[in-house]
This record gives sequence, C-alpha cells and structure tokens, in this order.
Amino acid sequence: MSNARVSGPVRIVGAGLLGTSIGLVLGRHGIDVSLVDSSPTAVALASQYGAGRPAAEGDTPKLIVVAVPPDVVADVVERELRDFPDAVVTDVTSVKGSILLDLQSRGVDLTRYVGSHPMAGRERGGAVSARADIFTGRSWVVCPRPDADSVAVNRVSDLAIDCGANLVEMSTADHDTAVALVSHVPQIVSSAIASSLIGAPDSSVELAGGGLRDMTRIASSDPGLWIQILSANAADVTVVLEDVRDRIDAVVTALRSGAPTAALADLLASGNTGVSRIPGKHGRSARFAHILVVIDDRPGQLAQLLADIGDLGVNMEDLRLEHSPGSAIGFAEVSVLPTAEESLVRELEARGWRIAGESQ
Repeated sequence: MSNARVSGPVRIVGAGLLGTSIGLVLGRHGIDVSLVDSSPTAVALASQYGAGRPAAEGDTPKLIVVAVPPDVVADVVERELRDFPDAVVTDVTSVKGSILLDLQSRGVDLTRYVGSHPMAGRERGGAVSARADIFTGRSWVVCPRPDADSVAVNRVSDLAIDCGANLVEMSTADHDTAVALVSHVPQIVSSAIASSLIGAPDSSVELAGGGLRDMTRIASSDPGLWIQILSANAADVTVVLEDVRDRIDAVVTALRSGAPTAALADLLASGNTGVSRIPGKHGRSARFAHILVVIDDRPGQLAQLLADIGDLGVNMEDLRLEHSPGSAIGFAEVSVLPTAEESLVRELEARGWRIAGESQ
C-alpha cells in the first residue's frame, strides 16, 4: 500500500529529465501518471522507463507538473489552468519571478498555481538521464503567493516530500536571488573557465586533474536551456556576477603590482570561509576529513575498497575519484567525519591499502 501524500491522477507536461524523474518517483508509489510532450519519442521513452503513460482524452488530473523550458512555461501554465479547471498546477523551472509576472500580465487566475523548483539536475538532460533518486535529500523550493489557495500549496508541497526532497518555502524574489548565487553564476564561471581551454595546447590540457574537472563539470550543460535561464534571471545574475568580477579584478590588480600577497590571502581566506557554508550531506554544514586512497588500475579495486569501508562500519559522507589517462593508479578521496579518520586510516593500511594523504 502506498504511503504517498499525493493522490493521483498526476499529469506531467514535459518528458525531459525532471518530468520523467518525477514520473518515476510517483510511479513507484502506484500513482497514475500521464505524460505530455511536444516530442512523441520523449513520451514513448519516458513511458518505457516506467514514468507514466501517454496522456489520453478524458484524463482528470488533480495535479499538473509543468516541466518545460523557461520560454514556454507561462504559455503552458495558462493552457493547463484553462483546460483542467479542477487541477492544481505547478512548474519546476529554475526561475520564478519572470514567469509569475508574465502570467499576471495576462490576467490569469492564479489561485490554483504554485511555482516550485527542485534543486536537482544533471549535466545531461532528457528522459535518458532521468533517475528516481535525483531529488532525494535535495532542496525543493515552493513559492506560495500570499493569495495562494492553501490546498494548492499543500498539494505541491506534498509532491516535493513524496520525491524525497527537503521542502523549502521562499518568495519568488528571494528564490531568484538565491539561485543566481548558488546555481546560475556558477554555470557562467564554469563555462568561462572551460572556454579558456579551447586555444590551449594539448600538452597543457593533458595535465588537467580533479580540480579543473570539478570546476568545469557543469560546463557541458545544454547551452540552449541555460541561455533561457540566465536571460530570465538577468538582473539577479548581474548583481552576483559583478561581485565576482570585482573580487577577480582586485587580484589581477594586485598581481600586476608585484605585491599580491595581501589580496591573494584575502581572497583565499574568504573562499575557505565561504565553502564551509555549503551544506554537506543531509543538508547541514559539515567539515569532513578527506582520506586519499591509492587505487590500482585493475578490475575490482574500487569495489573492494568500498566493501572494506563498509566492513569497518564507517559511514562514508562523500567519494571522489581521480584518474589520469595512461596512469597505472588512480585515487579515491573518501570523506568521513573527523572522529572516524584516524581509525579508518589505520584499518585500511592494515588491510594493505596505500594512503596518499589525508587532511581536515
């Protein structure tokens, strides 16, 4: 018997990454999910994955999730509110203010509309990248307006909870300011760094390690989608981007002066302070010990390491892998609570593992 808070039927408009992932979660709860997309192929693929069934005439959804690109969200929300007068409608777009203003300018009755945004995603989009666990432990922002219907707000909030997310309520303005800082500007910075590699000689790029890969991971995101997102949140993005530019300009000036120590120390220390505020696993700020384990490049090594850590009863907070092409070894950076570090290092070494380094 399902313990879901949401009761179906649920209609999902947009069978991409988020829409299909939501369908997968709801399907596991036994909820009737219908799928709509401008691409019949996307609907067919999402249906084959188990995210729902193709929508049919006569469907009477209680909840409609709009998971389409930002430039068409307002059109789709308006249509769904009109065509299904008894349904609550939400969208999962990463910009909220401009969509709300667009809908209000059209005179749309928004009592059954509640904007929301799951802070989850992957570099690759589409149904092929969908996962039922993509929302687990992630923040899901719900943006209720003061005049919003309480039933509508609760229904959208229940969706977030059923998907395993941490429910967060914010105004649309606060949401857009926040995502400019933690999502939108990082995308620009990542793309800017990655673009600097275009003209670099192969001999330089081949030296790249984990640091550069971490910084540029999201640079492979869909340009078309991100142009829409950044344009829709231009004002908030500009404020954050100007702040980042000022910090970089200060360092550039100091480096050119020949006396960069103070400026560099200020930026690096500020960076240490800032990164410590990023929530760790389970949504809280945490400081972990990082143990660097040497992994031989042969089958079964990583699986054995994970099995050994499990046998020792240590909870692994995070895992990062680093391997350079052509190298006979790689590295697994295992993050654990500081109280577990000393004993884990000792026990792993006793089992024959080589520890390259560990740091607080």
